[in-house]
Amino acid sequence: MTVDEIMEHIKSDPFCNVTFSGGDPMYQAEGFAVLSERIRKETTKNIWCYTGFTFEACLRTESQLRLLRSIDVLVDGPFIEKLRDTSLCFRGSSNQRIIDVQKSLRTGKVEILEYNARL
Repeated sequence: MTVDEIMEHIKSDPFCNVTFSGGDPMYQAEGFAVLSERIRKETTKNIWCYTGFTFEACLRTESQLRLLRSIDVLVDGPFIEKLRDTSLCFRGSSNQRIIDVQKSLRTGKVEILEYNARL
């Protein structure tokens, strides 16, 4: 599928937002950056990304940093079975953080996304 085809699908649903997950997008950060930049330019959708990398590690790789610059939320860190917690929203284990990426890039420190959801 091309970026244009993906964009056509994304734009066709006015109610959906975008989540990058599975196969760890940070291993293909350059391609996901191209896509997320297009999403950012052509829509008002928010973009979440799940990765086994930490936010701090992503800052040290230019292609991963490029992707961070165009997403809203990063759920970082590997899933760890012994830290699994089914009461957590949007993450599988308690070591994973839900990061407000744009705020974190502005302040220069990890800013945890504020939300009030629990299962």
